Amino acid sequence: MSADLAKLGPMLRIWRDRVPPEAVGLPGGRRRRVTGLRREDLAQLAGISVDYVVRLEQGRHETPSAQVTAALARALRLTSAERDHLYRLAGLAPPHGEVPDHLPPGLRRMLDRLGDAAVAVFAADWQLIRWNRSWTALLGDPEATPPALRNFARDTFPAAGAAPGLSRWPVISLDRAALEVSVVSDLRRATGRFPGSERLAGLVRDLTAGNRRFAELWSSGAVGAHREEHKIVRHPVSGPIDVDCDVLTDGEAERKIVVLTPAPPAENERGFRRALAAATDAPPDASPDASPDGSPDGSPDGSREGATRSG
Repeated sequence: MSADLAKLGPMLRIWRDRVPPEAVGLPGGRRRRVTGLRREDLAQLAGISVDYVVRLEQGRHETPSAQVTAALARALRLTSAERDHLYRLAGLAPPHGEVPDHLPPGLRRMLDRLGDAAVAVFAADWQLIRWNRSWTALLGDPEATPPALRNFARDTFPAAGAAPGLSRWPVISLDRAALEVSVVSDLRRATGRFPGSERLAGLVRDLTAGNRRFAELWSSGAVGAHREEHKIVRHPVSGPIDVDCDVLTDGEAERKIVVLTPAPPAENERGFRRALAAATDAPPDASPDASPDGSPDGSPDGSREGATRSG
């Protein structure tokens, strides 16, 4: 990744000008000629020389080290998005640790309100994070699967003898080859985004060692995009249900929102409704995290969030 020093300097000045000195424990007052941080202030906070700050802002210095860049981001009180931008301007890969499983409140509310569609949210490594009642009705409840195995990449490229972790009955993809390429591509992009994720690295090692097809695609550098697909769900009550599968990506965390809806003709819609009715008529879930009214985790539509932080 090449640095863009011509843009680095102006951005440092913009960020420096907007930070009130009082916000970082420095005295303010009328004597200051600038409303934000002076170069001397930034140098003190970042632990570098004033001359170094001047050269960075004037584009007269080689790219700063990762340590200096991190110190500048902290001193300037940058958001995560701004920090990543600073790293890229400095010609460095943004620092990312584990693949995040956290769901913002707005995304939770959206999931809760999409009761007429089967919806699930996956992390960047295709680890299942949360699903709604319609997802359970259509595919079965993932709760019975150990959290570490609730992973769509593991289902797509199973090790010998491994059972599916995300569906209780058969789900057939009508373009298996494209699906495989897109999942490998998603994981490859995730490794670039989260190079420090031990969970993601372990997943890639497991799939490479346990599935020959994954190993072939991974070594070939296959690239694709996972956006939409057509599947057939072999439901035990409703029979075959054709569904459209749309995949949306949520922001920099690379979360994936998967939405399954009945495809034309109307018979698929009727089959989907029968599956929902069958799930509603089933006995309440007796699992420990079920609320007294039978809705897992107490959410109105029965959406669930799985514990996915496993090795």
